[in-house]
Amino acid sequence: MVVCCGLAYWQWERFSTAGGSFQNLGYVFQWPLFGLFPAFMVWRLRKLDARRKAEEAAAAAAGDPDDAADEAVPEPVVAPSRPVVTVEPVRAPAHDDEDEELAAYNRMLAALNARDQR
Repeated sequence: MVVCCGLAYWQWERFSTAGGSFQNLGYVFQWPLFGLFPAFMVWRLRKLDARRKAEEAAAAAAGDPDDAADEAVPEPVVAPSRPVVTVEPVRAPAHDDEDEELAAYNRMLAALNARDQR
């Protein structure tokens, strides 16, 4: 935290000079946050550990520690299933004046599209 505050002061000095920019001002606010984050994480982890220990103690006082272990595991959430609707592609007959190679290519594309839709 001390190092991060020192870096924030350094950025403030840079911002105060003629060559300073608003980026330096942003760092003035950012460095203290970097310094506070580890302290916040230590506090949060201790709080979670104390909560876990309290739950284990309550489960042990209730009698059966196996029940407490089962309650600690959340039930999986199952998303409702939606019906899959498939639509058959419209099959247009090839015209006699159409090129046979083009018609074969179009049939191949239609078959690939139908396969991808499944």
